[in-house]
Amino acid sequence: VARIFRRHGLNSAPVVDAAGRLMGVVTLDDILEVVEEEAEDDLLRLGGVIDSDRYAGAWRTTLNRLPWLAINIVTALIASMVIGRFEDSIDKLTALAVLMPMVASMGGNAATQALTVTVRALAVGGLGRREAWRLLAKEGLVGVLNGGAFFVVAVATAFLWFWQGELALVFGIAMFLNLVVAGVVGAAIPIGLNRLKLDPAIASTAFVTTTTDVVGFLTFLGLATILLL
Repeated sequence: VARIFRRHGLNSAPVVDAAGRLMGVVTLDDILEVVEEEAEDDLLRLGGVIDSDRYAGAWRTTLNRLPWLAINIVTALIASMVIGRFEDSIDKLTALAVLMPMVASMGGNAATQALTVTVRALAVGGLGRREAWRLLAKEGLVGVLNGGAFFVVAVATAFLWFWQGELALVFGIAMFLNLVVAGVVGAAIPIGLNRLKLDPAIASTAFVTTTTDVVGFLTFLGLATILLL
């Protein structure tokens, strides 16, 4: 009903039964209340919490949050396993340990931006098949543009820090690729979960951050191992 009000700019609408008899009226005030509740619910779920946490005791709140923290520890383990594969490379070039958190962090932030926009679009019912592809293309392009800008920043930062041109170039390439991937997966994962009838506001964050962490570490450490070592 909220989507109908939004689409047609209504202030009120009649409610009828199957026979067409008037049963009541839905007003804009009712719609605003529903929209506000849904927006608050999505915001809380993106953080892995629910509204009842505000009033529940410590034990109940802990039980509500434990499953999502458990998922996060598993996904963090996957990223750590990727780092572990390049332990020898990090031992030989300690600058990799200094720079690699920046690659993952930038990717995570960029993915969260795309994720938030996509979840909002899904919540208001504005994503048909065509709109979904359009949003994916847009977020991919934004990732390319942001990646290009931060490629320059990353190369300059790494070079001025360590005075190693090849290392700076590898850092910039990894930053660029991870920002592009972050934009695409930040939009694609919630759309995919929504197609599977899963709540994207709840499940997206863990998958998105894992993807950007793994891609960031794998790209940066992999390129460094191939090109520098």
